[in-house]
Amino acid sequence: MKLNPLLEVKFQIPFHEISADDVEPAFAELLRDARENLEAIAADQGARTYESTMLAMESMTERLDYAMVVVRHLTGVRTTPELRAAFNAVEAAVSEFYSSIPLHTGLWNQVKAFSMTEEGMNLVGARKRFLAKTLESFRRHGADLGSDDKARLGALDVELAKVTTKFGDNVLDSTNEFEVVITDEVGLAGLPEAAIAAARQSAAGKGLDGWRFTLQGPSYVALMTYLDDAAVREKVFLAYASRAAKDPFDNRELLARILELRREKAALLGFPNFADFVLDDRMARRGSKALEFLRDLKDKVSGYFERENADLREFAGRNLEPWDVAYFAEKERQALYDFDEEELRPYFPAERVVSGMFEIVRLLFGISLNEKEGVPVWHPDVKFYEIRDESGVLVGAFYADWFPREDKRGGAWMDGLLTGKRGPGVCEPHLGVMCGSLSEPVGGRPALLTHREVETIFHEFGHLLHHCLSRVEVKSLSGTNVAWDFVELPSQIMENWCWEREALDVFARHFETGAAIPQELFDKMIRARNFRSANVQMRQLGFGILDLSLHTEYSPLRDGDVISYSRSILQEFSVAELPSDYAMVASFTHLFAHPVGYGAGYYSYKWAEVLDADAFTRFKREGIFSRIVGQSYVDHILGMGNSEDPAELYRRFMGRDPDPEALLRRSGLEKMVTIVESES
Repeated sequence: MKLNPLLEVKFQIPFHEISADDVEPAFAELLRDARENLEAIAADQGARTYESTMLAMESMTERLDYAMVVVRHLTGVRTTPELRAAFNAVEAAVSEFYSSIPLHTGLWNQVKAFSMTEEGMNLVGARKRFLAKTLESFRRHGADLGSDDKARLGALDVELAKVTTKFGDNVLDSTNEFEVVITDEVGLAGLPEAAIAAARQSAAGKGLDGWRFTLQGPSYVALMTYLDDAAVREKVFLAYASRAAKDPFDNRELLARILELRREKAALLGFPNFADFVLDDRMARRGSKALEFLRDLKDKVSGYFERENADLREFAGRNLEPWDVAYFAEKERQALYDFDEEELRPYFPAERVVSGMFEIVRLLFGISLNEKEGVPVWHPDVKFYEIRDESGVLVGAFYADWFPREDKRGGAWMDGLLTGKRGPGVCEPHLGVMCGSLSEPVGGRPALLTHREVETIFHEFGHLLHHCLSRVEVKSLSGTNVAWDFVELPSQIMENWCWEREALDVFARHFETGAAIPQELFDKMIRARNFRSANVQMRQLGFGILDLSLHTEYSPLRDGDVISYSRSILQEFSVAELPSDYAMVASFTHLFAHPVGYGAGYYSYKWAEVLDADAFTRFKREGIFSRIVGQSYVDHILGMGNSEDPAELYRRFMGRDPDPEALLRRSGLEKMVTIVESES
């Protein structure tokens, strides 16, 4: 009889053994086990100690946590109708259980009782923060509510889990539903060779004659940036902008319901809005403060944003439609800087980028990374790597899955699969995963990446290092379990090495000749780095302001349809007039494909971008490969997780508070902002 592979926590996860049929029986047993563990802690009449209370609580859901993260991961990278149905069948019960933990009166009483013991009052370091954060989290999630309100809160969480999962499913299905097949080679005019080859390969994979384009990132971006045929660009743009906004994969009602449920949850817990609830334990603290931060940045760059767009309209010789913007912006950049990003692609073969990135972090952090074969994976493209410290100790490992598939969600992400135990004499390895939707190998050539895709790999690897280099003894405070407006610092700072000549020479080599990027091409790249940088800033600011507006200010009775409301906000950040059926928010999975996710937290990217722009100045000043600075970064940021206040950790690394102007300087906007302000 086959043993259920989801019932035992294994460092090398047996992905090849897991089937949809395993899911429901496994979770039935795991939920029963977790409930018994919870009740045992709550009923324990013994003296309250750190071990019998905090450690017991930390480990009571270990097997359930493992199975949940594994199955959720598989639904994102290798989904099938059967797996999706099995996950949907158990998700409500699992969500209800997790939501019930802070609402359990007996468990809450045990935590409070321990906090008043001599041991509880004299905890230090990570253990002290663990207790404080636990007390705070229980209260924030309804521990002091009455029984009726607790029941309602549990119901809200269950429904949120259900509708947000459906939201994500609809986005995946609507993305896969669309394709454009060009059968006449003349219709490919303007496209670079790599995009044409990829489209040809995609068509062949479907048994089609011609060139197939989809809404997957590499295909969509290439078409919108380079294709001369405006009619095709229009068709693809409108399809992308209306994903999951019409039958049979319509998210409009789900979107309204998610916002309604979040509003009710926040009110039930005593918060004015969902943003204040989410941000209560983050650096910004309040939705109004996060909005103020974004709107201040918007004010600083909006003048130059208008100048950039006036220049683009003048270059194009006419007003622009949304599907024209990327196309003419690329033409303008080529005209101004004689620079075509496609010229860089031959210098970024994916495997060399990854191995070079490993060499950079070896120099910085003293760690070695090596591929290990024979490990079970979910797809032949997936690779497995081990991370060892300078003494050879295995500190972490991870899977890498970089290319798009129809059974895999779009975008790029990192996730922690297992958090190893850490403490005096204990160093269990951490386990993570990095995923993306990067340019695939075509025509017998290796996968040749754009520079932006190289940045994406470095970005996700920054998250991975945050997880795998953590030294925190408390699992729930380890690695990336930090305030979400701090979590993007370790990821975004890694992108800086993608712009340094010395770093590029480590990995940017022509896939055929092995030659480094020519100096002339590098100079063009650097000169063009901040081309339309105000637009880059405003795009992210628009998403952040939309997110916070929906979760602090939006009222369906006052503001009407959420799609129209969202479009009106994003119009302020758009070069061109958005079409009346523009519904980007219906596919905004960052915000709505998870009960919380980046909901009310998208501003974190800009918040952390200020931190990363400033923090990298220390590397620039003392050496981008400085082992001393690298070790300081591990000691104060990567290794510390959420064991201390993030603002204090940052001050220890930099010796001061962050400089808010660092981002503007890096973006080349500081002088422009000064000019605009002096003229106004």
